[in-house]
Amino acid sequence: MLFLALTDERGNLLWISAARPGRSNEITTARHNRVCAHLRQAGLGALADLGFVGLDDQPDDAPFIITGAKATRTRKLTAAQKQANALLSTERARAEHGFADLKNWRVLTKSRLDAGRATRLLRALLVLTTTEITR
Repeated sequence: MLFLALTDERGNLLWISAARPGRSNEITTARHNRVCAHLRQAGLGALADLGFVGLDDQPDDAPFIITGAKATRTRKLTAAQKQANALLSTERARAEHGFADLKNWRVLTKSRLDAGRATRLLRALLVLTTTEITR
């Protein structure tokens, strides 16, 4: 099962996508949920990992999805790109705490549900996690 989540800058979960089969990849799931369009509409941006390189369809105008730079066998990263990747990963570390809060619900490790039931479970866990953190 694969799902996407958005957190604020403090790592609090804000949104969880619908669950998709585990064979889906992150960028396809983000396109299916129209993450870029929703971010543009809300006037927000996002920091993402290297799995989302190429997701933003208008990166030159105003990037809404900021990802690091990928190295290939033939093209190594420059010192500036390495430094930018390190800065991005330190900022993303805060957001990973939101995912850690969600993973504390052990029911996700053993769930073998269809996507519809898993989506309802994830949305319920989002509500429970939000109320637990705000207490």
